[in-house]
Amino acid sequence: MRTLYVVTHPEATHHVEGVVGGWHDSRLTPVGVRAAASIAQALRAQIPDDAEVELFSSDLQRTRQTAETVAALFDVKPALDRRLREKSYGEAGGQPQEWLDRRFIPPPAVGERMDHDEGVKGAETKAQLVQRI
Repeated sequence: MRTLYVVTHPEATHHVEGVVGGWHDSRLTPVGVRAAASIAQALRAQIPDDAEVELFSSDLQRTRQTAETVAALFDVKPALDRRLREKSYGEAGGQPQEWLDRRFIPPPAVGERMDHDEGVKGAETKAQLVQRI
């Protein structure tokens, strides 16, 4: 049996700058770097020393930085894969959050939500994200 740990990147520059993340290639902030180290230590405490560890990450800077911090404690090299990127917000990526908020069409409260077009050119639907990953 395998155990899978899913880790998201901690605080990145797009968070503090108030811009849309998605495929916008931001870096970890100093707070994010410290949080990545804490995440790595928590994983090291959970995973037995003799466990076979594989580490997969998106290729974006913030996730790569997080993965490299974890990888260092396990003496492994992360496998970077662009298919593991978070949801693409298309042309909204890197724009101020208010830019997206003005254009965003929320999904219906009931019914089909996975194929919902959120109203942003080039953005993925949730179904497209799931299919890619």
